[in-house]
Amino acid sequence: MNSHGLAPNHRMTCRTCALYLTENSEHREERPAMQDIDRRSVLAYLGAVGAVALAPASGLAQGGALLKKTIPGTGESLPAIGLGSWQTFNVGDDREALDRCAAVIARFFALGGTVMDSSPMYGSSQPTIGHALAKLGKQRTVFSVDKVWTSAEGPAQIEQSRRYWQVPYFHLLQIHNLLSWEDHLLTLQRMKQERKVRYIGITTSHGRRHDEFEDVMRKHDLDFIQVTYNALDREVEQRILPLAREKGIAVLINRPFRQGSLIDEVKRHKLPAWAAETGCANWAQFLLKFVVSHPAVTCAIPATSRIDHLEENMGAMLGPQPDEAMRRRMAAHVADL
Repeated sequence: MNSHGLAPNHRMTCRTCALYLTENSEHREERPAMQDIDRRSVLAYLGAVGAVALAPASGLAQGGALLKKTIPGTGESLPAIGLGSWQTFNVGDDREALDRCAAVIARFFALGGTVMDSSPMYGSSQPTIGHALAKLGKQRTVFSVDKVWTSAEGPAQIEQSRRYWQVPYFHLLQIHNLLSWEDHLLTLQRMKQERKVRYIGITTSHGRRHDEFEDVMRKHDLDFIQVTYNALDREVEQRILPLAREKGIAVLINRPFRQGSLIDEVKRHKLPAWAAETGCANWAQFLLKFVVSHPAVTCAIPATSRIDHLEENMGAMLGPQPDEAMRRRMAAHVADL
């Protein structure tokens, strides 16, 4: 066991986890084996973490106001692009890999990000985030988002997650894919009443269980939902997103790049010239602006372990956002590729 209470190179092996392995990853990235990396290069990289965090990013150097969206229930505003952690931060107890992840998170904060999302089922991602937050002193500035997901005792799992993150509390706790949602919702409601969490919600991914999801939204008071939405997976436009607006529920978006497969596909084609009308410099910004410009969407949470991908993603908060006519044009263009 390592210092986080996890086995080295911790991986999920239970059947439930195995069924979920294809659900939430964003940029598809392959990390080289540590033995294939020149150690001197790694050390030089780690020594430059501070400089990386402060350096201007391509496409962000011009400055300008970042797009922020409002949480309907409170009026609190959040940056429209957050950071997911499925697979990308599951690096076990490898200190060099942990520090590389910390460099990505440092850059995320430097570019105005606050919303970070994880889950107990994301391998060692929670301790990786905790390592970075402690290293950077950002425990109280992150908008911390996590989940409860097993049928085991919910409060104990939530407390373990909080310890991994090394934060005083979570801003938002969600019920992961509606698993045991009746019991977990009672736990989250009680925690909110006791002011141990600020917001509560439910999640789904891969377009699953939308009928039940909608029913829970209608019958219970929720602050947030988290759903899958991108230029091809648009089912939530029909009922889920309109219902969120009607009930004043904030919306987080997972899989804006379809676990990386969507961005892999569109990158085979040239970005259309008319994309410049909304300030899109690359396909990542094109896809993300389509998502976050929807009136019901509060924040998208693409996952990445690369600073260059992070900078592309964060650039989606700059410049003009698509109107409804442009959004239809964008979706049609992606569907035709």
